[in-house]
Amino acid sequence: MSNTLGLAFAALTSTVFAAPAFAQSATQNLSSESVIESIKEQGVIRIGLSIFTPWSMRDLNGELIGFELDVGRALAEDMGVDVEFVPTAWDGIIPQLVSGNFDVIISGMSITPARNLTINFSNPYAYSGLTVLANSSMTDGFAIEDYNSPDVTFAARRGATPATVIAQLFPEATLLLFDEDGAATQEVLNGNAHATMAAEPTPSMEQRRYPDTLSVPFNESFLATGEAFAMRKGDIDALNFFNNWISVRHASGWLSERNDYWFKGDAWMDQVAQ
Repeated sequence: MSNTLGLAFAALTSTVFAAPAFAQSATQNLSSESVIESIKEQGVIRIGLSIFTPWSMRDLNGELIGFELDVGRALAEDMGVDVEFVPTAWDGIIPQLVSGNFDVIISGMSITPARNLTINFSNPYAYSGLTVLANSSMTDGFAIEDYNSPDVTFAARRGATPATVIAQLFPEATLLLFDEDGAATQEVLNGNAHATMAAEPTPSMEQRRYPDTLSVPFNESFLATGEAFAMRKGDIDALNFFNNWISVRHASGWLSERNDYWFKGDAWMDQVAQ
């Protein structure tokens, strides 16, 4: 073998053996930077959420209960770690995630392009469209287009999806913003706003509580794009794990069963203040 051929063979051999080593090193680096590895190392997953019924709420003893709490606890159990829930104001929940104050958001967050510019979303683990909840006497005889008027006032939670959808669907209407869902509904109850929007089952539940004052006037849902886990950008290991966990729990029927319990039934309502 000539010197030239020998050098070429040596270079080729070096490349062949170096490629798997480089790939393994790159994979290890990606894995070590994942929040999943951090969760495993610390033995706890920190979940950011915002309080709104029935996704997450306080029971009569002040303990957190709701659909998100079931999801978060099952996720932690399957990971073999403890869980810490971090209640956070909705309008600050994405900045708090990006800042590292918790590992993932599990809080009924709808997938939107605007949010996706800042964070990554898993596959949906639930689907709940928005419906209109109206003051019956103030909106008697209204068609859907009648809500798009400067004479109509909507109330909504600041920074939440309904506020964005109201502004898009009813741009001529006045929009009052509040920090909590309950405040928006109270404005409608008090006659200070014509309507609000919220994800089911909240509108239907409020209608049953106040049948003489509130109504769900349209059998129509808006923006049923799905709710997903939210995580910091660039973590493909976390995205893979959360997507697979959701897929497994969907296939087993567990997510559907828990969703039906919290969203289609009222067996849990005696656990919370009415």
